Amino acid sequence: MPSSIFDQDLPRTAANHAPLTPLTFLERAAAVFPQRTAVVHGALRRSWSELYARCRRLAGALSRRGLGRGDTVAVMLPNIPEMVEAHFGIPMAGCVLNAINTRLDPASIAFMLEHGEARVVIVDREFAPVAAAAVAQLGRPIEVIDVDDPVYAGPGERIGALDYEGFLAEGSPEFAWQPPADEWDAIALNYTSGTTGNPKGVVYHHRGAYLNAVSNILVWAMPHHPVYLWTLPMFHCNGWCFPWTVAAMAGTNVCLRRVEAAAIFDAIRAHGVTHYCGAPIVHSLLVNAPAELRQGISHRVHAMVAGAAPPAAMIEGMERLGFELTHVYGLTEVYGPATVCAKQAEWEQLDVGERAAKNGRQGVRYPMEEAVAVIDPETMTPVPADGETIGEVMFRGNITMKGYLKNPAATQQAFAGGWFHSGDLAVVHPDGYLRIKDRAKDIIISGGENISSIEVEDVLYRHPAVMVAAVVAAPDAKWGEVPCAFIELREGASVSADELRAHCREHLAGFKVPKQFVFGPVPKTNTGKIQKFLLRQQAKSASAIDV
Repeated sequence: MPSSIFDQDLPRTAANHAPLTPLTFLERAAAVFPQRTAVVHGALRRSWSELYARCRRLAGALSRRGLGRGDTVAVMLPNIPEMVEAHFGIPMAGCVLNAINTRLDPASIAFMLEHGEARVVIVDREFAPVAAAAVAQLGRPIEVIDVDDPVYAGPGERIGALDYEGFLAEGSPEFAWQPPADEWDAIALNYTSGTTGNPKGVVYHHRGAYLNAVSNILVWAMPHHPVYLWTLPMFHCNGWCFPWTVAAMAGTNVCLRRVEAAAIFDAIRAHGVTHYCGAPIVHSLLVNAPAELRQGISHRVHAMVAGAAPPAAMIEGMERLGFELTHVYGLTEVYGPATVCAKQAEWEQLDVGERAAKNGRQGVRYPMEEAVAVIDPETMTPVPADGETIGEVMFRGNITMKGYLKNPAATQQAFAGGWFHSGDLAVVHPDGYLRIKDRAKDIIISGGENISSIEVEDVLYRHPAVMVAAVVAAPDAKWGEVPCAFIELREGASVSADELRAHCREHLAGFKVPKQFVFGPVPKTNTGKIQKFLLRQQAKSASAIDV
């Protein structure tokens, strides 16, 4: 009898095995397409060979300062070329990239620098005041490197002993960087929001970053040399891994310091932008922009939106613009997007409303995610695909974080039962597509009935006067909790609470209609996520402390 093939002594060597790392995407782009434009920023243009040389300089400079495997390098940068370079140069030195949300307060930033043990922080001049205040709270020395972006003309000062260009001059464009010996090595550290206490540090590995970067290509069927506009902050889940995705396809990174409708449309026209990502508010900004800003764009633009179901009005508005919208869903812990509402050919035959309902679901797993399921967290069994039974969304596979830095208890809880627990509640439709119903803490229980705040928000978004809608629980003596709606109106629009209440009654069961309406600006993070914990505090929700 022949022996089993698994019994054969077939060696794993450098000839047939290499750790996966997205850093090789940059090396290949520079070798194969050295003269193609890699970065556009104002009047600046850099080729892939130039970008590769600068990243090697950054890695070399860090190495000369004694930094290496496992050392953390923090950055406080907007979407500028230096941020692209950080995604390659820092891990090329073996270090871990900690991209910090630039809208945070000094105390939060100081916590992240201390908890992540950052040895260097690279700071754009615009954020110098808050960075200086954070560094002052550390109580230990840290190297500060200043970035002076010529596109930025606002206030700000240098706070470090060295500027970025001077630091790069210390490194060699021929620096002999090495890929990680183990693809499980950390490549990035990202902190969650931390709305009720200290944020948790989510650790990414090279393997996951590589695989999710490739998944982005497959999900979008991205062609060679896409032109990608940076509307999504690169500090948010490392830009959903798109710095590495663009390198893999030798595309062009069009940098954008600020998300403004005019600047976005100008960039799309000027550079032939083919792809961009963003939170729902970014797409709403474009849909609701003055018509004159939208003129002169005749090519197809692919847009990606993440999070809860985009309202039908947004999907319809994007179609009118000629933009093709792809809906994805994920969390920091799964490298950004990890499910996609994969479009089916037969959906094209549906009317706009039905098509929007299909496209509004969070969909199916990303190509390189092992599994996603909606599971009863008590029994750890999948819920039936009936579109009604609610369970928790859980993930398993290679594009799930290593864990939470220095927090074994939270890591163990997040991975209980062999799945990553998202905390999001969803149903599974008969075709296998999942749809988020709510965060567990956003379910409103009124008189024993469960109300999905997202369902109520979707109805409110259908009113032509509503720009932003957010629904939370408000305490009620009779029902326990009732829906409270926070409304931000479109420019020039006017509507009363009674009119919105009547609109809701046309589409919702009576107990789901908001009992209160609050008009005014709705607080959001810089990535466009509505800060519901603030709204709960304002509404005095019983769940306000559990955010």
